[in-house]
Amino acid sequence: MKNLLIGTALAGLITSCGGAGDEANAQDSAATVYKGDATVELEGAVELDGSSTVYPISEAIAEEYREHQPRVQVKIGISGTGGGFKKFIAGETHISNASRFIKQKEIDHALEVGREYIELPVAYDGLAVVVHPDNDWATSMTVEELHQMWNKDATATKWSDIRAGWPDREFELFAPGQDSGTFDYFTETINGESGDCRPDASFSEDDNVLVKGVSGTLDGIGFFGLAYYEENADKLGVVAIDGGNGNPVLPNMQTVESGEYAPLSRPLFIYVTPEAAADPVVDDFVRFYLDNAGAMAAETGYVPLPSRIYDGIRERYSKRTTGTKAGVEGSLDDLYL
Repeated sequence: MKNLLIGTALAGLITSCGGAGDEANAQDSAATVYKGDATVELEGAVELDGSSTVYPISEAIAEEYREHQPRVQVKIGISGTGGGFKKFIAGETHISNASRFIKQKEIDHALEVGREYIELPVAYDGLAVVVHPDNDWATSMTVEELHQMWNKDATATKWSDIRAGWPDREFELFAPGQDSGTFDYFTETINGESGDCRPDASFSEDDNVLVKGVSGTLDGIGFFGLAYYEENADKLGVVAIDGGNGNPVLPNMQTVESGEYAPLSRPLFIYVTPEAAADPVVDDFVRFYLDNAGAMAAETGYVPLPSRIYDGIRERYSKRTTGTKAGVEGSLDDLYL
């Protein structure tokens, strides 16, 4: 990790991916409340990488952080959750954006190199299964039908193979890249194993490429984070998902928060090392992140966690509680309070 310096505050800019370094683009948000110590002026850099799903929240928080610490640079990369963890465990970044829990093999790797981490949920997200806007047949699907379509041993190639009465035409699959936490979550939830996916899908780490693929293909079907669907709802149709109770549910902020939209809803995370958190610059940014995560999640199309959960997560961070809750059954209330 780089040694970061505390210095005298001068007029400056914060830089982050997507052009956040342009002072003219600075945005104030009355919805956010900074609870950290803004009277301490810092100078240095904070480096994040990882999930494209978590990126909009981190980017929005970086924009707000400019107002409090103009001499701190926040650099945000997008290499997917898996790619972000590789850099994080190698000590190349301070914070890892993740759209899933850290995997056991990543935990083992971290232990091998002596890398501890603090796991911090920041919001909820749902995965939207999307189709072409003129698709008027696949308005709802069961988890089993998705499995028949997406698993690595699938023999179905036509809509009519999935459900009688659907068109006798071949469907085209669009999926996030295989370093994506969204890909991992979907394949594990639908196919029973992370990475279990038929190889003839079109893969991309760029959600905009997936949007263009599905919206430009009548028989296209794909999946990505709910926020990306909501940004492009005028170009796409969305599929209601029957989780097994015979009641298909459409994804939206209300059904994700209530738990009705199951099983394709999940928490989103940032991970930080205790070594990085010991640096005043990184520590200040993480505290700012946790204090503003709820407001920024709502502003960027995600679902905030309940305030009591954020309180528990801030306490987890303040105590530098390391490790993961992966594999533990229960709600976030059970895990983080």
